[in-house]
Amino acid sequence: MLSVEDFIFSGRSCQDRPDAYTRNARGDYKVGCRINGSLLVLPCLFIPGISMSAGLWLYELGTPDLGTAGAGRAAIATDASTAGSNPAGMTRLDRSQMLVAIEGIYVNSRFDLDSSSYGGGDGGNAGGFVPAGSMYYVHSLSEDLKLGVSFGSNFGLGVDYGDSWAGRYFTTEAEFVTVGLNPSVGYKVNNWMSVGAGVDILYAQLTQKVAIQNAFDPDGDGQLKLEDDDVAYGYNLGILFEPRTDTRFGITYRSKLDVEFKDVASLSNIGPVLRALLNGTGLSGSTVDLKMTVPQAVMLSGYHQLNRQWAIMGNIGWQDWSAFGKQDLTLASADSQTFTKNLDYDDTWHAALGAQYRFAQQWLWSVGVAYDTSPVKDDDNRTPDLPLDRQIRVGTGIQYDWNEEITSYAQKWCLREN
Repeated sequence: MLSVEDFIFSGRSCQDRPDAYTRNARGDYKVGCRINGSLLVLPCLFIPGISMSAGLWLYELGTPDLGTAGAGRAAIATDASTAGSNPAGMTRLDRSQMLVAIEGIYVNSRFDLDSSSYGGGDGGNAGGFVPAGSMYYVHSLSEDLKLGVSFGSNFGLGVDYGDSWAGRYFTTEAEFVTVGLNPSVGYKVNNWMSVGAGVDILYAQLTQKVAIQNAFDPDGDGQLKLEDDDVAYGYNLGILFEPRTDTRFGITYRSKLDVEFKDVASLSNIGPVLRALLNGTGLSGSTVDLKMTVPQAVMLSGYHQLNRQWAIMGNIGWQDWSAFGKQDLTLASADSQTFTKNLDYDDTWHAALGAQYRFAQQWLWSVGVAYDTSPVKDDDNRTPDLPLDRQIRVGTGIQYDWNEEITSYAQKWCLREN
C-alpha cells in the first residue's frame, strides 16, 4: 500500500482571473511482488535498479491545475505556471507574474511479501516525508513577447526498505532526485496563435544501497553503495491556438534527457572469502557507469469556457517509457564489461478530463480525473525498486481569492492508484 499527501502553498502576482492554489493531495497505491528462488550475488551486485516509489513522472507540482488532476495543463494558461507547462501560453498574461509552491509529500509505501528464500520482513514503510517545491516567473517584455523561467522537479522519489527486509539483496535503499531549471520564451504570432520554446537543464542524483551476502562468513551482510550526480540538457516546445475567445488548444513537446552516473562501488563489512572472490575476478574497485534516459513526452490539451461560471478542460498525452526501460551499464575493471538492462517497458498514454465552476466572485471549484497506462507489460516485469503500474488520479479543489494583489488559498484532495 502506498499513499501520498501533499501540502502546498502557492502564490502569484495579480491577474484578472487568478487561479493560484494552496492544496492538500491524498493518494493510494497498491503494489504486490513476490520473491522466489535465490538471488545471485555477483551478477546482480553491480546492476542497481532505480527506485521511485510513487511512480517516476509526477504531475503534482504545486500548480493550479492540481484541482483538475492536471487536465488542461497545456491550454489553461491563466498564471505563471504556464512557463513550465506550455511557454506559448505566457502571451496570455497581461503583466509580469510569479507563482511559488512549497510542498510536503508524505509517501506510505509497503511491500506485500508472499515468500522469501533469505528470511526477513516486508520492509515496513519504504516511503517517508519528502520536501519539495516549484517556482514560475513570467516577465512581460511587450504584449506579444514574454520571457519565463520555471524551477522544480517532476521526476523522481525513492524507497528505503531497511537492512533486514526479504529483498535486501536486490535493494535496501534507493533515491533518484532531480531538480530542473527551464528558461523559456513565448511569442504571439497573431490573434489566434502563439509559440514558445525553452531549454531544460536537469540536475540528477542517484544513490543506491544493496546488501551483499557474505559467502561462508558469519559476519552478517555486507553492503554496496553507489552515489553520483549528473547534469543533462534538453528542450521543450509549445504552441497555443485560440480559434475563439472562449476556446483554446495547447500542444507541447518535451525532449528526452540522457543522464549518466559513474562511481567506484563502495563496499563495507565484506568478509574475507567474498573479498578474495571479488579481488580474483577483478570486480573489487570497479567503476560502475550507468546510462539512462528520462522519457520524451507529448501533450495535447483543450480548454473551453462554457459561460461565466463553467469551464471544461482535458488532455491526451504520450510518454516514451520504452526508451527509459533500456539502461546501459559498464563495469570498468581488469575485464571491462558492458550490459544493457532491458526492462521491456511499453510507452504510456495519458488522458484527463476536468471542470471548473466559479460559484461566487472570489470562489472557484475544480474537479478532474486522469488516467495513465502502465509501462509494465505484465506482473513478472514489476520489481520492488520500480513498482510501476497504471495511474488513476481523481482531484478536486476549492480556491478563494483574497484580493487582486496577493495569493489564493484552497484545499485539494487527490486519489491516485498505482
